[in-house]
Amino acid sequence: MSRLDEIIETFASVDDELRLEILLDYARKLPPLPAELAAERDLGDHRVPECMTPVHLWILPENGHVRIHADVAEEAPTVQGFLSIIIDAYDGGTRDALVEMPADLLNRLGLGRQVRMNRAVGLNAIIQRIKREAARTLTGS
Repeated sequence: MSRLDEIIETFASVDDELRLEILLDYARKLPPLPAELAAERDLGDHRVPECMTPVHLWILPENGHVRIHADVAEEAPTVQGFLSIIIDAYDGGTRDALVEMPADLLNRLGLGRQVRMNRAVGLNAIIQRIKREAARTLTGS
């Protein structure tokens, strides 16, 4: 069972209220942005423009694996939690795994009903950006 499958199973085993609490717990665990990437963020680089919340995202190759770094505005714990889940499940993994990330991750986590439509659009844009960046990293272009 993959780490993502374990996370999905945890979310599926609880009711909606506890599911949101788990998401907020993940938000508190979002790793801080490494200092060497803060300057790029401050210049507006790596922003996910489709997301209303200021989200900056890096998909970087490292020794045959992929590192994921994200910076999310503090006032968006839903987005922080969602990215923290992705980082927990995929950071240090393979590029292929990122490319194959399920596009319906929000629904698989059972969060589709609790997240407003505009927030869901932004979260889906984050997934598409990750998949695109991973594919580009994979091909070296």
